[in-house]
Amino acid sequence: MKQFIKIILNKVVILTLLFTILQSCSSDDGTVSCVPLTTVNVVVNTSLPLYSNLNNSGGWAYISGAQAGTRGIIVVRTASGYKAYDRNAPHICPTENSILVVENDIKILCKEDGAEWILLTGQPIKIANRAPRTYQVFNNGNGILTITN
Repeated sequence: MKQFIKIILNKVVILTLLFTILQSCSSDDGTVSCVPLTTVNVVVNTSLPLYSNLNNSGGWAYISGAQAGTRGIIVVRTASGYKAYDRNAPHICPTENSILVVENDIKILCKEDGAEWILLTGQPIKIANRAPRTYQVFNNGNGILTITN
């Protein structure tokens, strides 16, 4: 009888560990679950005056439109290329004031709670514990960028 109880307890422990491991492998895009997922597919021409800031390192621009996320995108030129961030705050559910904005050309700010991120890297520096959702940026040459997810 003791042997039977040991076998049952061992199985319970193994199943509990297996379940815990499988739960830790779930996919997480770095945002809270209430931030909407949407198709992103935008082409930006950096030769246009509206996007000319993107020709200089540290330059940034807001992108809006039908396939630019639910609240738009922030695109920034880094030393090694481009980064594109969703304008939904990644750490809280969307509200009227949770749209991310660029402040002083060096950081991203959420006016809802004062959370801040470094513009060039997306690294959180105040309040938030996760970076904004990022999108892939392809430099097609001749000043044409394609932003997609």
